[in-house]
Amino acid sequence: MASSNIVPSGRKPVTVHRIKVTLAGSRPPIWRRLEVPSEITLRALHDILQAAFGWKNYHMWVFESPQGRYGVADRELQTAGAATRRLDQIAAEPGDRLGYTYDFGDDWEHVILVEAVTPAEPGVAYPRCLAGRRACPPEDCGGIWGYDYLMEILADPEHEEHEDRLEWLGLDSADQFDPTAFDLDQTNTALSPLASVVIKD
Repeated sequence: MASSNIVPSGRKPVTVHRIKVTLAGSRPPIWRRLEVPSEITLRALHDILQAAFGWKNYHMWVFESPQGRYGVADRELQTAGAATRRLDQIAAEPGDRLGYTYDFGDDWEHVILVEAVTPAEPGVAYPRCLAGRRACPPEDCGGIWGYDYLMEILADPEHEEHEDRLEWLGLDSADQFDPTAFDLDQTNTALSPLASVVIKD
């Protein structure tokens, strides 16, 4: 018998959110298109974004939405625990948006757009990355403006900071970091420890 997404009466069908996550201020844009279970918590979504972009989870982070701020619970910062809210509670419909900021020093701001909400496919493991563009900036390079400056330095072998920046990045030459690079298979490999099949075949 063919698999289907039919569920017993009274139970919601299992759905996935297709989201496009763009690093704010990046020119050309740096983005990832992901499919994630609709019912994941924002805490789980944080882990997914870290893996999809290649961040190292060294720093503080927060989601911003019309309903409030969610991250590590902190009364002073007026931040509720991200494990207390699901994605489908905060951004339920196509067209909904929320913000995600990683590293309160560098302020890597991401715009998350819900593109679609669709039935989960039998036998498919989520989360998964469908597409993306460009490499993630290195950690601690000073935010989007610092990243632009870093790219200028790496492109100019005569720049006084060129050798220092290569050493800081652990590179032998500037061409070892390609800002245009995006590897879909590598991204999905990074996501695989977080992925599970939500509807069995």
